[in-house]
Amino acid sequence: MNPRILAATTGRILRQLRHDRRTIALLVVVPAVLLTLVYFMYVDHPTPPGQPSMFDRIALVMLGIFPFVIMFLVTSIAMLRERTSGTLERLLTTPLGKLDLLFGYGIAFGLAAAVQAAVAAAVAYWIFDLSTVGSSGLVIGIAVLDAVLGVALGLLCSAFARTEFQAVQFLPVVVVPQLLLCGLFVARDQMAGWLQALSDAFPLSYAIEALQEVGANAEPTGVLWRDVGVVLGAVVLALVLAAATLRRRTG
Repeated sequence: MNPRILAATTGRILRQLRHDRRTIALLVVVPAVLLTLVYFMYVDHPTPPGQPSMFDRIALVMLGIFPFVIMFLVTSIAMLRERTSGTLERLLTTPLGKLDLLFGYGIAFGLAAAVQAAVAAAVAYWIFDLSTVGSSGLVIGIAVLDAVLGVALGLLCSAFARTEFQAVQFLPVVVVPQLLLCGLFVARDQMAGWLQALSDAFPLSYAIEALQEVGANAEPTGVLWRDVGVVLGAVVLALVLAAATLRRRTG
């Protein structure tokens, strides 16, 4: 990768994003609105003595899930538009390489995710009084990493889609199974053996476990850093695979 080309690509994507008000609203406003719904769903839910409230447990996980889902959807469609419009084909006639393009997307949307995570965390902590044993900064950092994971998987899946409708169809195939098996609904160690094996293969499971570690421990744990490493590895692998499978245009 060429650092100058990578920086120019990142800047181009950020400029495009800045002029797309609907996407900005989807990235920044929607997670905060959804957290508001979660709060009013659980605000009156009884809490056993000495246990975190239901809102604290659910909202902490949602701070990672919402960015993951939204970024997957936005980036898979954005990259498909680059191909169908012929923009990607023109770009790849320049010194721009596929890795420069895809990592540029990762960096640009990672910066957008930082804003998204900061706004959502501010709503959760300051307005709805979310309580975690660990640092809110770690929560924001993991939420950004979850969003970048969504970006990487979205870019990978977009290579196999010919239309925007097909890109959206990857959501129930790639995202929903990870949501069901990440430990949100049933603890992973209580699942059937084959379901637990699937859960262990999904990167979102480690992202959610990392958030839960922050929620339960005042200091970062070895499990937390292991989970972060697994998610980072999944991001890099997905981007490299996306570069290997990316086509210049959609026939």
